[in-house]
Amino acid sequence: MAEERIVETPTTHTTVIERRSGGGGTLIAVVLLIAALIGGYYLFSRQGAQNSKDAAITSAAKSVGSAADKAGDAVEKSTQ
Repeated sequence: MAEERIVETPTTHTTVIERRSGGGGTLIAVVLLIAALIGGYYLFSRQGAQNSKDAAITSAAKSVGSAADKAGDAVEKSTQ
Protein backbone atom coordinates (compact mmCIF):
# COMPACT_ATOMS: atom_id res chain seq x y z
CA MET A 1 0.00 0.00 0.00
CA ALA A 2 1.30 3.48 -0.85
CA GLU A 3 2.44 5.72 1.95
CA GLU A 4 2.13 9.46 1.39
CA ARG A 5 3.84 12.19 3.33
CA ILE A 6 3.16 15.86 2.68
CA VAL A 7 5.51 18.46 4.13
CA GLU A 8 4.60 22.14 3.87
CA THR A 9 6.81 24.94 5.07
CA PRO A 10 5.05 28.31 5.38
CA THR A 11 8.13 30.47 4.89
CA THR A 12 9.24 29.18 1.48
CA HIS A 13 5.95 27.70 0.29
CA THR A 14 7.63 24.44 -0.72
CA THR A 15 5.55 21.29 -0.81
CA VAL A 16 7.27 17.91 -0.87
CA ILE A 17 5.16 14.85 -1.64
CA GLU A 18 6.79 11.44 -1.21
CA ARG A 19 5.12 8.29 -2.37
CA ARG A 20 6.45 4.93 -1.42
CA SER A 21 5.24 1.59 -2.67
CA GLY A 22 5.12 -1.53 -0.56
CA GLY A 23 6.78 -3.63 -3.29
CA GLY A 24 3.61 -5.32 -4.48
CA GLY A 25 4.50 -4.79 -8.14
CA THR A 26 7.84 -6.51 -7.67
CA LEU A 27 6.20 -9.44 -5.93
CA ILE A 28 3.69 -9.85 -8.76
CA ALA A 29 6.51 -9.73 -11.33
CA VAL A 30 8.46 -12.44 -9.49
CA VAL A 31 5.37 -14.66 -9.23
CA LEU A 32 4.64 -14.24 -12.95
CA LEU A 33 8.26 -15.05 -13.82
CA ILE A 34 8.16 -18.23 -11.75
CA ALA A 35 4.84 -19.24 -13.36
CA ALA A 36 6.31 -18.68 -16.84
CA LEU A 37 9.37 -20.80 -16.00
CA ILE A 38 7.23 -23.64 -14.66
CA GLY A 39 4.97 -23.49 -17.71
CA GLY A 40 7.95 -23.57 -20.07
CA TYR A 41 9.47 -26.55 -18.28
CA TYR A 42 6.14 -28.40 -18.44
CA LEU A 43 5.74 -27.75 -22.18
CA PHE A 44 9.31 -28.81 -23.00
CA SER A 45 9.09 -31.96 -20.90
CA ARG A 46 5.84 -32.97 -22.62
CA GLN A 47 7.46 -32.39 -26.01
CA GLY A 48 10.30 -34.75 -25.07
CA ALA A 49 7.81 -37.41 -24.02
CA GLN A 50 5.94 -37.02 -27.30
CA ASN A 51 9.18 -37.41 -29.26
CA SER A 52 9.98 -40.61 -27.34
CA LYS A 53 6.51 -41.98 -28.07
CA ASP A 54 6.86 -41.15 -31.77
CA ALA A 55 10.25 -42.88 -31.91
CA ALA A 56 8.81 -46.01 -30.27
CA ILE A 57 5.93 -46.13 -32.76
CA THR A 58 8.34 -45.70 -35.67
CA SER A 59 10.52 -48.53 -34.38
CA ALA A 60 7.52 -50.83 -33.95
CA ALA A 61 6.32 -50.04 -37.46
CA LYS A 62 9.74 -50.91 -38.88
CA SER A 63 9.72 -54.20 -36.96
CA VAL A 64 6.29 -55.08 -38.32
CA GLY A 65 7.46 -54.22 -41.84
CA SER A 66 10.53 -56.44 -41.43
CA ALA A 67 8.41 -59.33 -40.14
CA ALA A 68 6.03 -58.93 -43.08
CA ASP A 69 8.95 -59.07 -45.51
CA LYS A 70 10.24 -62.27 -43.89
CA ALA A 71 6.78 -63.83 -44.00
CA GLY A 72 6.45 -62.88 -47.69
CA ASP A 73 9.84 -64.45 -48.46
CA ALA A 74 8.85 -67.63 -46.62
CA VAL A 75 5.60 -67.87 -48.60
CA GLU A 76 7.47 -67.42 -51.90
CA LYS A 77 9.97 -70.16 -50.99
CA SER A 78 7.22 -72.58 -49.99
CA THR A 79 5.39 -72.16 -53.30
CA GLN A 80 8.45 -72.90 -55.42
